[in-house]
Amino acid sequence: MSKRLEQYFYLVLGSTLLTLGIWLFVTPNQINFGGMIGLAQLIDYFIHKFLVLPKSLNTLGMINLLMNIPLFIFGYKIMNKEFCFKTIISLIIQTVLLSILPAIKEPIVEDALLNVAFAAIICGIGVGLALRSSGCCGGIDIATVCLVKKNPDFKAGQLSIIFNVVLFGICLFIYDIKIIMYSIVFVAILYTTADKFHLQNINVAVLIFTKNKEIKEAIMKQMGRGVTYWMGKGAYTETDQEILYVAINKYEIQQLNKIVSSLDPKAFVTLAQGPMVHGGFEKRL
Repeated sequence: MSKRLEQYFYLVLGSTLLTLGIWLFVTPNQINFGGMIGLAQLIDYFIHKFLVLPKSLNTLGMINLLMNIPLFIFGYKIMNKEFCFKTIISLIIQTVLLSILPAIKEPIVEDALLNVAFAAIICGIGVGLALRSSGCCGGIDIATVCLVKKNPDFKAGQLSIIFNVVLFGICLFIYDIKIIMYSIVFVAILYTTADKFHLQNINVAVLIFTKNKEIKEAIMKQMGRGVTYWMGKGAYTETDQEILYVAINKYEIQQLNKIVSSLDPKAFVTLAQGPMVHGGFEKRL
């Protein structure tokens, strides 16, 4: 229970920090956030340009929410329900805050690079904390986490780089080149900061020794992870048992422990970098 509360604390704090970074620094300085939020900024720009709407009306949050719906459907088919639920909470927090907070027309400080740096650090911490909660802030992160789930060797930054190259290429025809350069610096610092606060790309290999044949199906169904297994036999007892091999992220260790212990309390689990006692996953030095 305490672990779950900690995760939801990270989720709410991360989503709030992300939104505050956008509100305080990104929007007033016309920085393009990149990713799905950056695309939402472009759509918001054209809506206010071609439609007669009050300048104080902030539609960015709602546009971002609507654009995340197809990504969420994609993620729902791959990720577990808790991940999807956390992502919905994050998107709701972002949408509500961006809709009710009054627009800031002028940058907080005159130095543009200072604004970019603070925006990237605050938003990066927010994104990282949300990922650490085993959820995400939506957007490209949904697709990225799903790809990492399907292929542990996939590098999380690849999809974002490709998407942002296309996005900033479009922005060249709309914004001043100076703003594009500031936006690129912002995105680079943001993802560097986010990587310091989440464990999404840290993978471990796990071996599970068990006599329960239902464990491998439970892992594939509940965690969405592929399992390789072979049959083993105890040299002393001549007892048959399955040896399961699965690659997971470190944040999934507790979930795996719960699945294994519920089906076979006597199972033995070992991490690739060193054996671990199943009961509490305590590393043997």
